[in-house]
Amino acid sequence: MLRGKEILLGVTGGIAAYKALELVRLLVKDGADVGVIMTAAAREFVTPLSFETLSGKGVYTGTFDTGRGPSTFHIDLADKANIFIIAPATANTIGKIATGIADDLLTTIAISTTAPFLIAPAMNVNMYNNPVVQGNIKKLKKLGFNFIGPEEGGLACGYEGKGRMSEPLDIREAAIGILTPKDLVGERILITAGPTREFIDPVRFISNPSTGKMGFAMARIAKHRGAEVTLISGDVPLRPPSGVEFIKVTAADEMRNEILKRFEKVSVVIMSAAVGDFLPKETKSEKIKKQKGFTLEFNLAPDILKELGAKKDAQTLIGFAAETERLDENAQKKFLDKNLDLIVANNLKDPDSGFGADTNRVTLIDGKGVERLPLLSKEETAYRVLDWLVRRSGKKPLHQFI
Repeated sequence: MLRGKEILLGVTGGIAAYKALELVRLLVKDGADVGVIMTAAAREFVTPLSFETLSGKGVYTGTFDTGRGPSTFHIDLADKANIFIIAPATANTIGKIATGIADDLLTTIAISTTAPFLIAPAMNVNMYNNPVVQGNIKKLKKLGFNFIGPEEGGLACGYEGKGRMSEPLDIREAAIGILTPKDLVGERILITAGPTREFIDPVRFISNPSTGKMGFAMARIAKHRGAEVTLISGDVPLRPPSGVEFIKVTAADEMRNEILKRFEKVSVVIMSAAVGDFLPKETKSEKIKKQKGFTLEFNLAPDILKELGAKKDAQTLIGFAAETERLDENAQKKFLDKNLDLIVANNLKDPDSGFGADTNRVTLIDGKGVERLPLLSKEETAYRVLDWLVRRSGKKPLHQFI
């Protein structure tokens, strides 16, 4: 999603400068061209060589650096940038940008570029709460500058409070969000993910191998594209996407209740969770002791998707079908039976698109026909499903997934 993007990263003087190294690694891994600009104070904490090693290119340290081409190279940097990230951003640098001071390379580029900004403050909690600093931040936000953090926690100075620089993964996500065209603004999307668990006794349950990767990717990208997103997920070891309302559930009944609470207020429901079809007829209150064997009886779990299909009014309802045979036939039957607007079907026997894979090979079925997608990452699969949603509203998708 960042491949080919020109990213300027300004690093200012603070202990959090070491975290900017991880941010460079993440951005380069995504295919971005990262140019690092370091202030003199930043070089007291981390050497330029560290950033050069990770970015694969020289680091900019001064307005009059030799070997950088013409004397106006800072204007070239400003013109080419797709986004200017400052991480960490000290109170001093924030203040200078807010008042138009350009006394070093970083601030000179800051007042020269028309690229969007993403500023990640990092400082002592008392400095951050100072009314002058807060006034500068408020002024920049009013002018359209994007901020992320700071976070609460223990600070290097020994204080506790707000002042920690946001984590590199969160800054990366925020940058992607800023650079992604907003073609889903106004949509309120509810997405489900992961497995459900139905307990047999306090230590055993029946479930399935769903990892939630598809649903979490869908939530992240819908948020990037401007939607208001709620993600309801079973128990998975994934970090909830930034800026998304997240609700964790365990059993199918819990998932149903959380969905129904919100159903009338959303415009789209994407049911990518692997909700169990059966639940134990009886749940033992004590652990079942080891024995030669025992019999379990099951009831049908609530059919959430069918219930939503019967209840929907203006909502768009998207379901998923994980099949092991007769993919088109079974998916088409589910599409009609659940009163869906779109069904996303995949074959679990395909090693590249089963539970836990980072890729997927899906078939999209709606009232107009069938579209077979090639093997894609789950992120791009999510993009394609959301493209369908944009086209359904009569618009043209604005994103460009390279």
